[in-house]
Amino acid sequence: MKKLISSLSFLLLLPIVFASWKGIPPKKTKALPPKGYAITPVNIQQVKLTDAFWLPIIKIVQEVTIEYAIQKCKEEGRLDNFLIAGGQMKGEVKGQFPFDDTDVYKIIEGASNTLISEPNPKLEKQLDALIAIIKIGQEKDGYLTTWRTINPMKPPAPWVKTVTGKKWESLISSHELYNSGHLIEAAVVHYKATNKRNFLDIAIKNANLLVQTFGDQPHQVHGVPGHQIVETGLVNLYQITKNKAYLKLAKYYLDNRGNPKNHKLYGAYSQDDIPVIQQKEAVGHAVRAVYMYAGMTDIAAIYNDKNYLNAVNNLWTNMVNKKMYLTGGIGAKHDGEAFGENYELPNLTAYNETCAAIGDVYWNHRLHNLTGKSDYFDVIERSLYNGLISGISLDGKQFFYPNALESDGIHKNNRGSCTRQSWFDCSCCPTNLIRFIPSIPGLIYSQSKNTLYVNLYASNTAKVTLEKTELEISQQTNYPWNGKVTLAVTPKNTATFTLKLRIPGWARNQVIPGDLYHYANTSTAKTKVTINGIPFEGKENEGYISIHRKWKKGDAIAMDFPMEVQKVITNEKVVTNKDKMALEYGPIVYAIEEMDNKDSFDAIKINPSETFKVTYTPSFLNGINIIENSNLKAIPYYSWSNRGVGKMKVWIDKK
Repeated sequence: MKKLISSLSFLLLLPIVFASWKGIPPKKTKALPPKGYAITPVNIQQVKLTDAFWLPIIKIVQEVTIEYAIQKCKEEGRLDNFLIAGGQMKGEVKGQFPFDDTDVYKIIEGASNTLISEPNPKLEKQLDALIAIIKIGQEKDGYLTTWRTINPMKPPAPWVKTVTGKKWESLISSHELYNSGHLIEAAVVHYKATNKRNFLDIAIKNANLLVQTFGDQPHQVHGVPGHQIVETGLVNLYQITKNKAYLKLAKYYLDNRGNPKNHKLYGAYSQDDIPVIQQKEAVGHAVRAVYMYAGMTDIAAIYNDKNYLNAVNNLWTNMVNKKMYLTGGIGAKHDGEAFGENYELPNLTAYNETCAAIGDVYWNHRLHNLTGKSDYFDVIERSLYNGLISGISLDGKQFFYPNALESDGIHKNNRGSCTRQSWFDCSCCPTNLIRFIPSIPGLIYSQSKNTLYVNLYASNTAKVTLEKTELEISQQTNYPWNGKVTLAVTPKNTATFTLKLRIPGWARNQVIPGDLYHYANTSTAKTKVTINGIPFEGKENEGYISIHRKWKKGDAIAMDFPMEVQKVITNEKVVTNKDKMALEYGPIVYAIEEMDNKDSFDAIKINPSETFKVTYTPSFLNGINIIENSNLKAIPYYSWSNRGVGKMKVWIDKK
């Protein structure tokens, strides 16, 4: 192949690249869930989203943000690094971080989720071009971390320590295994989307190298990742290949965390101070933590391991009772991007990394698949509508890395906190949003044998195959702006099965599970459910109303969740929120911005008996409910900082 002088010129040589690839796609196979998960998500391929809230957000990512991020990766040399590593370009490594390769992988994963939802030949061809570039950077033995291949004695970041330049010598900081994790995760999704092996074969080659390299044998490297995610990647690869070596290696990495006989421990920052099954408090770097907890949940499910299950339950309980922000954000400290102490939840300096919110959704989704409890979807919903999508602007080109709950219009760190940025030196959050947001339709439904769970409410039509029937289910709703939802259930033939409808925690007077937050006033309104116009009086159990009946074509369910403005109070142990309240309406957390309250922002106070008017304004901030009275005007937290820099706060002083 001719020498390439840039990644852009490489894109023009696609015919040459494709001619050199001789992989043979396998027969189409259905990806199986892990053995231990009783509940399976309904694949996004089976869910056609028509929702007025989520569809525009997903479309912005698909049509704007993906292209924007690819261009940023070109400008900053992300693609060039693969070509330099493979000898197709000359030069030193470009970029500032040892994990820059993963930005390309995450873009491919998000674009692949887009392809699962809807075929797009142009996008698929573009991904083939990116994958061909990645292949050039892979070493013959399967190794793929471009900075070390380019110059092992010259890391892109000073905190990456090298002594000999050998692979795997600095796992605590090199991000070699983190790179593998995102590579594998993206390749699995790409294979599911396209049935092509071009990316999957790269990932398998890399995973096989890890299997050969790491383990308890004397000739193998004894060690664990500095930054977790390879564990879930290996489990996902096991799911589609059924190669147990990948599953065993994922368990090896988790089993040996906190094991001083295996390696020199990294400490609590990396959740490597004690064995994972002994961990009871969420500590350290928040993103690393929830990625690890997701991997631990996989092991608990597949191996039916009670020690792992007890550990993830303890960690989850600690997090939601003592360390979670009202917006669903996690990670209180800028220092180390870490969890704080119990009840340490500052607002102005809150970190709440966007990646941490995404990782928390991945973890809670697994916990639901394992147990069927709605508590996990209460956390997911809170994160989705608030502290996760706050990470991206309405136009898809501006991003938050931290997601503070207060802004003085001045306070910043090197990645911004008072206004969104067009990009970051460390661009993990924008590309993580890209990989995650197109997958959101896959959260709406899940199934178990002859039961269909309705977990989230958004307009869509889905096709589902249960154990004893095929059916179509559709939703029509203006959620989250009002609480009315209609569902049409259309089985192929008249059939008996169970439909489980989630009643959100906020509609049951529960802010989030546990006692960290509570509403100032208990609502007496109840959720109403009718079937074919007849009231249904089923009891709620573990957050779901179960309807077991013989279903026929034309059956219709109507739900009405009692939305009203709620005032939230924090557990008194959170000293930063003493004598403060926050506003919610349905699943949405609200904030006040200075530009809407110019003359009174600093003086605004509210009391528990204060009343508000809620108005839907379709032309404002892409269409939102505004909460207002003579005292204040509040907007959804996720939509703040879309109109310039200014003051903002979620927690408002009491009168």
